[in-house]
Amino acid sequence: MLPSGVMSIVTIEALIASLAKPGILLSHRFIAEGDEHALMAREAPFFERAVVSVRRQSGAARLVARSLLENLDHFGFAITKEPSGAAVWPSGIVGSMAHDDTMAIAAVARVTDYSCLGLDIEPAEELPAGLVELVSTPAERRRYDSRFLAQRHLFVAKEAVFKAVHPADGIFLDHHHIDIDLQGGVGSTSYGRIVKVEVAAGAGHVIALAYQR
Repeated sequence: MLPSGVMSIVTIEALIASLAKPGILLSHRFIAEGDEHALMAREAPFFERAVVSVRRQSGAARLVARSLLENLDHFGFAITKEPSGAAVWPSGIVGSMAHDDTMAIAAVARVTDYSCLGLDIEPAEELPAGLVELVSTPAERRRYDSRFLAQRHLFVAKEAVFKAVHPADGIFLDHHHIDIDLQGGVGSTSYGRIVKVEVAAGAGHVIALAYQR
């Protein structure tokens, strides 16, 4: 059984819509052959050593993100990378991209509405054997049952929290540095940052959105 704070959704469209928030634009794309060619000239060098599947996933995610950015009056924006690997967004915009093997997703918002934003997606599969203790904190192992801990919901939530706060704070975090309280709808870092976090599962995927106004 999913704990309180996790939405279970049937279709991918409903899954994406369930995480929508006022001021946050969120969309998805099924990754397709040829999406690797969507990488723009300024983006491609960041993936020149990557295998085709990674370039394809990254191109698909940028197609989604660029489409969303057009709604915020940014057209044809090349989404490059910081040395840390974080995406570079237009001035005045926060955003996040993610993908698993079959789907790419992205979210963007204005900094006047949200100070940070993070997004992650994973297939709705159990974690590989032995990873539960690496992903979860002692408090989370007391909070959730073993069946839930074996799923990817906490992993996805922590990745989303990290992607939200790291560009702003520049602090490296592993999974034990982030605590997820799904009933309370918050993710807390070891240094005291608290952000909102929501997880939705369905249509073969688990998606998490983390944000702070």
